[in-house]
Amino acid sequence: MRTSLKRAIAAVILAGGIGAALLATGGSSEGGLPLGAAGVDAAAFKAGALAEAITEESCTLTDGTETTCYRITVTGIPVDTTIGPFCPETTSTSAADSGIWLDGSNIYDTDGKFILDLSTIYGDAQWRLYDESGKVNVTDSKEAFQGAARPDVLDAYKYHCVEGRFEWTNTGAAVPISILVPVTPVRASATVNTQGADLGVTINGLVIAASAPVQAIMQAYTIAAFDDCGGHFNPIEGYHLHAFTDCKGTAYDESVDDPNAETRLIGYAMDGVAVFAPLAHDTTIELDECNGRTTENDGYHYYAQSPELNKVVKCFKGLLAVDPSRDQQGPPGGGPGGDGQGGLQLPVFVAGAAGVIGIALGARALGRKRR
Repeated sequence: MRTSLKRAIAAVILAGGIGAALLATGGSSEGGLPLGAAGVDAAAFKAGALAEAITEESCTLTDGTETTCYRITVTGIPVDTTIGPFCPETTSTSAADSGIWLDGSNIYDTDGKFILDLSTIYGDAQWRLYDESGKVNVTDSKEAFQGAARPDVLDAYKYHCVEGRFEWTNTGAAVPISILVPVTPVRASATVNTQGADLGVTINGLVIAASAPVQAIMQAYTIAAFDDCGGHFNPIEGYHLHAFTDCKGTAYDESVDDPNAETRLIGYAMDGVAVFAPLAHDTTIELDECNGRTTENDGYHYYAQSPELNKVVKCFKGLLAVDPSRDQQGPPGGGPGGDGQGGLQLPVFVAGAAGVIGIALGARALGRKRR
């Protein structure tokens, strides 16, 4: 089969199987060369994070190159952290008993004060998620959760803080997520951004989901709260990650002692490149257009973006693997109220694996609220 035909087939399979638009955003023209990334280290995954042992299989990259890939399947349950809390029970609930909200520009504690301040924060008097007694409207059943976590939010569940549980998802349990990544990361001819596709997996067992479409979520006057670890639920895929905070919530930056010190490995991107924890806002380390750099000890690797930006991996420098199994699994990843993935989500749901839009938002936070 001619290379041009292989590439065309690969592009079609990718569009249907991953359910995302891959956008060339400019960059190096040195496609096909090794990225200088170390690639996936199976030993880096924490005990219990993998649903099954990592295996190798033949695969095709998005440029038609035939190579070898790793099949990685994570459990969908964080092995070293506790899930929740998410929403405040009342307008008096403290930050310690609630999670966070990130909207692409800022990160907030979802405490009672945040609920009271929503109308001021977003300049809209309709933001009222509580009753006269100060009790916050929280999705507290499977019916409520699924009624709020859909593209056309049921009227009864607008003006709610949305939170979920495994037992309220479609399967009633964690869903193992499988990804295919090149054994040897290969440089793409241009940097690639993703909209609506999973971005990778963490070494503690989670899928790194695409940006949550927070603007669409807010159009229904709902808040799909995250916990302090930057994760939340959706009905299709269960618990997943949108931001890395080291489970410190809004205080992540305050926990970084040296803004120029190397951070630690937290996962792997879909192109097989390692993802490290975010650098502090005031770091002087220079990164490339995909938030990456090369060091002597670790080779080329990415840094997770700051939590408030609502997108862990900024873009890919490497080629992705075509994964036919994704066409059968349906769209990967996601979050309550819709995370630019598939299933019952906002803002757009199109039957089939392709055609889901995720929203990348904002810039680095100014005047961020912290604990």
